[in-house]
Order: sequence, then C-alpha cells, then structure tokens
Amino acid sequence: MPSYDIRYLNEDGTVRAKIATECTNDMQAKVMAHAMIASGTRRIEIWDGPTLVYERPQNH
Repeated sequence: MPSYDIRYLNEDGTVRAKIATECTNDMQAKVMAHAMIASGTRRIEIWDGPTLVYERPQNH
C-alpha cells in the first residue's frame, strides 16, 4: 500500500499541517486530504514519495 504525505499550506507557502498516511491509491489520498482539511488552509499538496500527485489550487 503506497504511503502519502498530505501537506496543508498557508497563503505564504509555509506548512500549516502535514499528515503521513497509507492509502490504496491516489484517489483515496485525495478524499482523505479534503476530509481532513484545516480551516484557513490555502493549498493542498499530496506527495507519493518524491512525486507530487495532486495539488489544489493547481500551479502552472
């Protein structure tokens, strides 16, 4: 089962909270990230090891 790091960031990019969790796939990690979101969070990132698999809002 893959391990994911879910990071909640402030507006200035600093880490507000971080959760390490095991999920069966990227979709389950996304659901978990949105379910656990802290008030005031401006950005969510989900990492599978060194790979960014999801971010909201997206930066292009």
